[in-house]
Amino acid sequence: MHSHDQPLPRRPKRVLVAGVSGAGKTTLARRIAEITGGPHLEIDAIFHGPGWSPRAEFLADLRSFISADAWTTEWQYDAARPLLAERADLLVWLDFPFLRVTLPRVVNRTVRRRLRREELWNGNLEAPLRTFFTDRDHIVRWAIRTRRKYTGLMPHVVNEYPHIVVVRLRSQREVEKWLRRSLVPAVTVTA
Repeated sequence: MHSHDQPLPRRPKRVLVAGVSGAGKTTLARRIAEITGGPHLEIDAIFHGPGWSPRAEFLADLRSFISADAWTTEWQYDAARPLLAERADLLVWLDFPFLRVTLPRVVNRTVRRRLRREELWNGNLEAPLRTFFTDRDHIVRWAIRTRRKYTGLMPHVVNEYPHIVVVRLRSQREVEKWLRRSLVPAVTVTA
């Protein structure tokens, strides 16, 4: 497993970004796609249908997207993870301190989305804030319950998919350093 200061063995073409809800997967995936030049697919957008129901076409749409030579997306959903891992050459794991970084992010994002009534995917809105107390799968409760999931998944990825370079980033500072050192191409100056 690589850290933020280790060089990548090759320039990535098919990139996954992993982390718990609120870690910043989608934001980082968009940035990586801008740098690498491949398209970004927000995986939630093809998973969630109206009323938060899973779309029947999810896996077919995902297979179509990952058949391309280059892409970036988030590494989510149990049914999708093996398909994504088979094709990816880089997995970036956002492993930030949960209580200090990730939990405040997911709470702030959820409150903002709900108060602004931001439409997410296929007409869906964040649930009313009071459902935090009544819905076991409320996004904030989900983030709390699954906060250690990737710690258990990453050794499996390293063993099961040796073709994937896994980079573990533990802070926003490490993210910024890694992006500058590993992905931003060197600028050549000609005289």
